Amino acid sequence: MVSSLESTFFGEESPRLVPRFGELTLADLPVETGLFPLSGTLLLPRGKLPLNVFEPRYIALVEDALASDRLIGMIQPVDPEDEADELLFPSLFGVGCLGRITSFTERGDGTFAITLTGISRFRVLRESGIRRGYRRARIDVSRYGADLNEVPSAPFDREVLLSSLRAYFRVRHLHARWDVLEQMPDDMLLITLPMICPFPAAEKQLLLEAETLTDRVQVLQTLLDFPGLFPDDPDDV
Repeated sequence: MVSSLESTFFGEESPRLVPRFGELTLADLPVETGLFPLSGTLLLPRGKLPLNVFEPRYIALVEDALASDRLIGMIQPVDPEDEADELLFPSLFGVGCLGRITSFTERGDGTFAITLTGISRFRVLRESGIRRGYRRARIDVSRYGADLNEVPSAPFDREVLLSSLRAYFRVRHLHARWDVLEQMPDDMLLITLPMICPFPAAEKQLLLEAETLTDRVQVLQTLLDFPGLFPDDPDDV
């Protein structure tokens, strides 16, 4: 039995500031978040994304996230070329993914190495201003409640998908740990492949916005079999 004094010292009765992953509900997710625009970088729910953070405004974003809910909104600029100009605030796609900082290292020079774990997709309602140099937005996650649960895809032809992936990698002289991919469960395969494949930003956005894992399989198979089908330049659409 633990006394009330011991509980005070050892924190038995102290609630967690951030809910565990398995306990997260839509009510735990914010209505406003800091944005990290990054072209060609895809975070999906339950996926893990390592990032090196060195720009002062995004160092500030990480600091603020660590001091609060540890959540960051990953989102892509519509035009990848705008991202290179730090003076511009490029137009953003309307859907991103909330990521929770699940590990971080602060280096001696003040930069960070972090890992984000995807929580839920979100829709941008409107941008709400600038804080310490980074953009913030009001967001809506209500459409993506299923992201918080492990919902399996409908059965798909795994061998066909991996065969298309091999062909895609071979043409681009890319390498993969095929033994790991072949042993990966279906749901994790459908999270990992879209994140690691070097698709253009517009194609990665299609994968992010696919409503279900079943829809994601269909988009992924199409992108592997018909690369370049969807132009990356919005002016070409």
